[in-house]
Amino acid sequence: MAALPPLSRRHFLGAAGALGAAAAVGASGGASAESGAGGSDVIPIGWGQLGSYPGTDAAGKRVTTILAGSSRYLIGPWYAGMYTRYLPDGYLDLKGTDERAIRLPAMAAVAAATALATGTYDPRTLSAANATIRARNLIRTLAARHRANNPDTTTRWGNTWQSALWAYYAALAGWLLWDELDATDRDHLAAMLIWEADRLTTGNDVFLIGTGGEQLYMTRRDGSVVTPGDSKAEEDNWSAAALSLAAVMLPDHPNAARWTRRNIELLLAAAACPADLAGDETINGIRLSTWLQGTNIADDGTLENHARLHPLYMVAFDQSLYQGFVFGLAGRPAPRAALHNINRTYGALVDLPFALPDGGTSPIYRENSAEIYYPEGNDWGTHFPFYFGNFDLLVSLAGQDAGIDPAAAKWERLHNEDQLRLMSRFTDGRTYGDSAENTYYGREHRIGAMAGQAYLSLYLARNARGNLLRWS
Repeated sequence: MAALPPLSRRHFLGAAGALGAAAAVGASGGASAESGAGGSDVIPIGWGQLGSYPGTDAAGKRVTTILAGSSRYLIGPWYAGMYTRYLPDGYLDLKGTDERAIRLPAMAAVAAATALATGTYDPRTLSAANATIRARNLIRTLAARHRANNPDTTTRWGNTWQSALWAYYAALAGWLLWDELDATDRDHLAAMLIWEADRLTTGNDVFLIGTGGEQLYMTRRDGSVVTPGDSKAEEDNWSAAALSLAAVMLPDHPNAARWTRRNIELLLAAAACPADLAGDETINGIRLSTWLQGTNIADDGTLENHARLHPLYMVAFDQSLYQGFVFGLAGRPAPRAALHNINRTYGALVDLPFALPDGGTSPIYRENSAEIYYPEGNDWGTHFPFYFGNFDLLVSLAGQDAGIDPAAAKWERLHNEDQLRLMSRFTDGRTYGDSAENTYYGREHRIGAMAGQAYLSLYLARNARGNLLRWS
């Protein structure tokens, strides 16, 4: 579909009142009780300072098609089947407070908000105006139900192992559709993100939060294994995501410097390897050999999760690389820490040989093929081309495939063409059929969230005003 003119495409509804009674304000307040900060302190995206991105390059066409299809499915058939009523306070019934109830609509909101904000939304089965109403419903309900805004213990969420990631998704979607939110929605969104970011700044160089519980590393400096077969890389970098977004959206908040510092710490901890402990590298003001207290990846770039060497968790460093567009949307460079050891891990995907069951060896990326070799098996299913194609794209845009042959752009084409093949089996924009292909209950939402963030990365990197992905 043809892209709409930049920015004017963001104003589908005119006045906020056009959203109708169903989107009426359901609760008051929402500003951070401790800081007094609220939605008015958020710096909106300066779309007028960003150039356009037509998406006509080969990778752009692929990612645009993936995003358009996925967002159309999630905000269309999936939303319609999931949310059939409003509660008395005007919010959606999220049907719980667990990952299914919170993370899935937050990921769907990222996909829809990105497509709507950038003019890549496909309105063939649902108008952009109605899609905007639905996306706003998701965003405002998620924010209102967070514990920062919600005293009801039966319906509130937050302060859990994964809640910083959920807050990141919901806040990102809200930031993209900021013009469509009213003052209460904005206050709730800010309070939610501030609350989760502040929680993360209580940790140190060993613990994620406070001085006990979840740790930053699988393996300690002395070689003892804290969590056998369970790297902390993914948890560290998804927590860092919330910190990065808080620092960008609320740069004048009194805790912004703490969020910025903690973001860098978690990025470095996520990708720490044994060589870092013995080296002399300093990144964003942190000397690795003295601050790091453990490791999450091996020196060869591999990592373990679910008690196996797991390629799917190697490409989970996509969350680190997304920081490029988060900071780029604010006209700022992302921290160099987000790139730490990405080249090392990508090299392990492309070039490192692993034993085959019947003899011989193979790298994880099979030559001239979209097929992925899982040296110790894959407990999540059989089909994940976009997980890899998304990472390939980000690595290429960040220039982190230096010295690796074939280059990331070749693998992006192979993997994302296979993703498009999966999507071509359906008419509603979804990717998966049999759940055995991907056993995660949020499989379609994961595709949508990745597609939205991949597109935003392209939007910044291949912008009419030049490459706006920068690293300090």
